[in-house]
Amino acid sequence: MDFSAYTRFHALAQDRRSCRDYLSTPVDRSLLLAILDAARLAPSAVNRQPVRYIVLDANDPGVRDMILKVYGRQWIATAPVYIIAVGMHGQAWHRPCDGKDHTDVDVAIAVEHLCLAAAALGLGSCWVCNFEAPELHRLLGMPDDEEPVAVIPVGYPAETDVPRRGRKSLDEIVQWGLKA
Repeated sequence: MDFSAYTRFHALAQDRRSCRDYLSTPVDRSLLLAILDAARLAPSAVNRQPVRYIVLDANDPGVRDMILKVYGRQWIATAPVYIIAVGMHGQAWHRPCDGKDHTDVDVAIAVEHLCLAAAALGLGSCWVCNFEAPELHRLLGMPDDEEPVAVIPVGYPAETDVPRRGRKSLDEIVQWGLKA
């Protein structure tokens, strides 16, 4: 069995970090299109694809202030681009037995594709969920059935050699077979 593709993927997944310090260097649109295309390819429940992206240039008037208003940590102001991952609840699959809305699951898969693609292209990203979602919803003039699920700052990392936070071992997270 050839593990070469897995080895490359594992290295990418292992090396990817949440970036919290960016260079001011602009990100070329072709790179942004590439990472957005990777997100577009993400699977979703019943292939509903209930996600869209709002790409904001931090140098556009009012953008940094808006992001800082909904997420007040100063490190985020260093990013040159913000991608808002928007979940579209009206388009998502809802599980018939209990009505569970899979928007968040579908957006999560797509955002991880985006973050891994960014890392593969030498860009840093950070998945930010601790923001004032109702206020961002209002500021962006979004329809009622849409929700900003994540703010993803993107840019060239200024940080170097950031240690990876510990991960649980496989023994801590895997159960083989039925529990006795």
